[in-house]
Amino acid sequence: MAITLETLLVKEEVSQLRLAYSAYFDGGDLDALVDLFTEDAVCDFGDYGKWEGRDVIREQYRANIALVGEAFDSLHIVTNPWITVTGPDTAHGRWYLVDCLTRQTPANGTVTPGGHANPLMYLALYEDDYRKVGDVWKIAYTRLHFLWPNRAFNGLAHP
Repeated sequence: MAITLETLLVKEEVSQLRLAYSAYFDGGDLDALVDLFTEDAVCDFGDYGKWEGRDVIREQYRANIALVGEAFDSLHIVTNPWITVTGPDTAHGRWYLVDCLTRQTPANGTVTPGGHANPLMYLALYEDDYRKVGDVWKIAYTRLHFLWPNRAFNGLAHP
């Protein structure tokens, strides 16, 4: 199958969207983070909850940013993007997540499962659905499959 310039441009826009998510979350920029989601977005984080709608997503991320601590006390490192354009205004993506703390025992007392010598917090897999709203790509659905330290993986929605 031939890859078109339009497909490459969509993949780059979606890639920048997921990278912005990490930058805004880690930097504690709640408004910019929430703006990445559609109004009816769903965040499915397994045992950590399923958040539906931008207002709920805002409140949940506000609490999570507070748990992390100060800006860049945590780094959401996303890699291995696999983006599929599914329509003129829709796409699907899968990303690996390496989530690290940059300092042990920040103001909130959070520590990694491995203790001070190990900055690794989680290994996980993001599975996203994206939708273009106007001229801007947004996250319509995100599911986080936790793989380490506790495994909560029940299969992919889009193998």
